[in-house]
Amino acid sequence: MIDTNLKMNSESSHFNSALPWMIPRAAYLHIPFCAHKCGYCDFASVAGQDDLADRYLIALEAEIRRSLTSRAPVDTIFVGGGTPTRLNASQLFKFCEMTRQYFELAPHGEWTVEANPGTLDSEKVSILRSFGVTRISLGAQSFDTAALAVLERNHKPADVFRSVDLIRNAGLNWSVDLIFGAPGSVMATWENDLETVLNLAPNHLSCYGLIFEKGTLLWKQLQAGLVNPIDEETEANMYESTIDRLAAEGLAQYEISNYAKPGFECRHNLVYWSNDAYFGFGLGAARYQNGLRATNIRDLPGYIKRMENGLDATGPSEQLSPEERARETATLMIRRVQMGINREDFLARTGFILDELATPSILKHVSSGLITDDGTTIRLTRSGVMLGDTVAADFLE
Repeated sequence: MIDTNLKMNSESSHFNSALPWMIPRAAYLHIPFCAHKCGYCDFASVAGQDDLADRYLIALEAEIRRSLTSRAPVDTIFVGGGTPTRLNASQLFKFCEMTRQYFELAPHGEWTVEANPGTLDSEKVSILRSFGVTRISLGAQSFDTAALAVLERNHKPADVFRSVDLIRNAGLNWSVDLIFGAPGSVMATWENDLETVLNLAPNHLSCYGLIFEKGTLLWKQLQAGLVNPIDEETEANMYESTIDRLAAEGLAQYEISNYAKPGFECRHNLVYWSNDAYFGFGLGAARYQNGLRATNIRDLPGYIKRMENGLDATGPSEQLSPEERARETATLMIRRVQMGINREDFLARTGFILDELATPSILKHVSSGLITDDGTTIRLTRSGVMLGDTVAADFLE
């Protein structure tokens, strides 16, 4: 229950348009097309509808054009999916041209494009580089053929190695996504995945525990008894081994599921974890501005038709009160393992004093050993990282 008697600090209540939660300095663009729908995927993605790609790009531009009054200055651009590199070379060129037309990326800004290793080639990498893309995020998920089969990934381990070579030769930064805990996997499977990716000398890795999202094919297989999740102890051991092994290679855990060498953190995702404002365009895309959180519809033909008819594509939306926004900010900032929640920064961003908002949660988790508090900043401990979602949820109460 939110305490409506809590007030914003009077010295910080004079908000202006420069505050990061009001004016977006980051943009997310969604490309939904995939070769097929992976069994674990709960994203707004579609398979077998590549014939709609050209109309989709026109619709996407229409949404952006209607939403922006001028070319928007941004620090980061993130293109996700789906599989953005599922677009053919001419479509990818058109998309990048459109992106550059509507968004002015700051000098030394970050422009990330997600890619399936099986869809990346030298022509597409060259196009991305020519338009100023700085970073490619490869959805490898595993190097184990059995795990790839369970996850229904349609690329081979060799595709990851080939893609990394292409990206390196183009002089771009890159990251790899991995998933641990696939049904049938054991500790040795995950350890081999870590060693394989470390041999590529990455500067950034995202490592996620498998989630059986309700409604996905993998979730339905679980309900039918066709697959079995690995036991919790093994999954916890996989997670802990990830933290230790990557730290030994200089990849520090800067967020619950993300690891990077200094200076190579994903700047776009740091926007999310600071609860700063961001644009979101495309099928199922989320956006956040002035405390309004909204998500576009996830029906591809419906989205295209709405854009073609000059209609809005917004689906669920929620206007957060100042206190709701502050509490949500705390739940996100605590995920930042190294940065945590700095009291002064929190006050400047939200107008609320952290201790007046969340003293019970802070005391509870300091006492249980899940967070540390040096008087200036609270951070997750090693035990807290293992229970990060539980700790974060407490800040909403």
